[in-house]
Amino acid sequence: MEGVKIRVSNLNFYYGKNQILSDVSIDILEKQVTSLIGPSGGGKSTFLRCLNRMNEIIPGTRITGQILLDGEDIHDSAVDTAELRCRIGMVFQKSNPFPKSVFDNVAYGLRINGWKDRYLIEKQVKESLKGAALWDDVKDRLHAPALELSGGQQQQLCIARALAVEPEVILLDEPAGDLDPHATARIEELIRNLKQRYTVVIVTHNLQEAGRASDRTAFFLSGQLIEVNETQRIFTNPERQETEDYVTGRFG
Repeated sequence: MEGVKIRVSNLNFYYGKNQILSDVSIDILEKQVTSLIGPSGGGKSTFLRCLNRMNEIIPGTRITGQILLDGEDIHDSAVDTAELRCRIGMVFQKSNPFPKSVFDNVAYGLRINGWKDRYLIEKQVKESLKGAALWDDVKDRLHAPALELSGGQQQQLCIARALAVEPEVILLDEPAGDLDPHATARIEELIRNLKQRYTVVIVTHNLQEAGRASDRTAFFLSGQLIEVNETQRIFTNPERQETEDYVTGRFG
C-alpha cells in the first residue's frame, strides 16, 4: 500500500449556520485513485474543495479540523494558497477552457507563475497535453480556439492545464458528468493512467465509473463519511448497511 498523501482529521465545514460536513476523517493514499460517492447534497464536492482551500473564496464559510498534505497543515498561516492550488490541482464537472487557443490555455498557469522561456513553455505544454492523452488530437491545431474542441477534448484540455504546473494531487469533480459514453471512457482511461504519477481524488455520481476507475472508494451521506475502503470491497462486501443500500440502488 502506498503512503498517505493527504490526511484529513475531524473535518467540519459550515456554510453560515448550516453544517455541511461533520467530523470527516480519511487518509488519501499516494498515487491511487480515490472516488467519493453518495447522493446529491451529501457533501462530496464540498469535501473535495476543502482539500485545496477552494471553499475559502465563498463568504460565510468556516472550517475546523485538520488537513495535512505530506504531513504539513494546509491551513498553516505560512501556506501560500496559490502555491497550494498548484500542488493540488482541480478540474470541474463543466469544462471551462479559457477563450484562448489550445496552446495558451495550457500555458496560462506557467505564465502567471513566471515562466518566460518560450522553448521551456512549449516543451511543458506538449508534455501536459501528452499527459492528458490529447496531444495526438491537437498537435496540428495548437493555435486554434480551445472552444472548437469537442466536449470530451475540452475536459482533457482542462486536465492538461492542471498538469502543466506539475501538481502532486489532482481533484476531479464529476469530470465525465456532462460527457457521452465514448468521451467518458477516454476520461476514465486517462484517470487510470494519471495515478502512475499523481494522487487522484474524483467525485462521481456514476457508480460504474467509480468501480472501473478507482482503487479506493469513500461513501458520503448527509455530510458524513460513512465508510471508506478498497473499491471492490465497498461494492461487494461493505461494512455498513447504508453503503450496501446505496451501491445496490435501494436509495440515491
